[in-house]
Amino acid sequence: PQPMNRNFFEQLKRIQALAEIGLHYSLSNYDTERYEEIQKICLEMLEELTDVPLPKIKAVIQENNGYKTPKVDVRAVVFNSEGQILLIQEKVDGCWALPGGWADVGYTPRMIAEKECLEEAGLTVTATRLLAVLDKTAQQMPPEFEYVYKLLIWCDPIGTQISTGPETDNVGWFNEDNLPELSKPRILESQIHLMFEYFRGERTDVYLD
Repeated sequence: PQPMNRNFFEQLKRIQALAEIGLHYSLSNYDTERYEEIQKICLEMLEELTDVPLPKIKAVIQENNGYKTPKVDVRAVVFNSEGQILLIQEKVDGCWALPGGWADVGYTPRMIAEKECLEEAGLTVTATRLLAVLDKTAQQMPPEFEYVYKLLIWCDPIGTQISTGPETDNVGWFNEDNLPELSKPRILESQIHLMFEYFRGERTDVYLD
């Protein structure tokens, strides 16, 4: 099969989002019909481009609640006293990532980082500062239907004991020059290196896409 055109994929997502916004603010039946047609064409083109069934695409990409906004992924950045970074092995693909996941309604970013770290790595931490706000598209991460911002938050460990959780197969501490195979939809090697720059004090400002 031909490789997917990433730029075309992102443009279709943008057009679909604009159609969804248009439907929310439309004041006439004529405009509503046109926006619905644009949305239908975009979704059918996404189905053809990705080979993902239309119902699955709709379930992910259509919010039907007005203005289309990005989803937020929160990740905990934890180092131990030996200068190693904490990573968890995802059950979904067998690869490794920073502890974290989708932001939950009713939780602050600080609370999410702490909760995810405890649930996925068995480690109690205190979230202290924001290190980076990453745009997955700008970072050239693997394309997906959601438009995603990633918040990477520095967390201080309380204790040293770690353990796996329901969504993790393994958990461990890793040196910068000996990283395991990373789950690229969740974290890139360049982003891990960026976190080590913060650990060494080479970077202090918030990285902002």
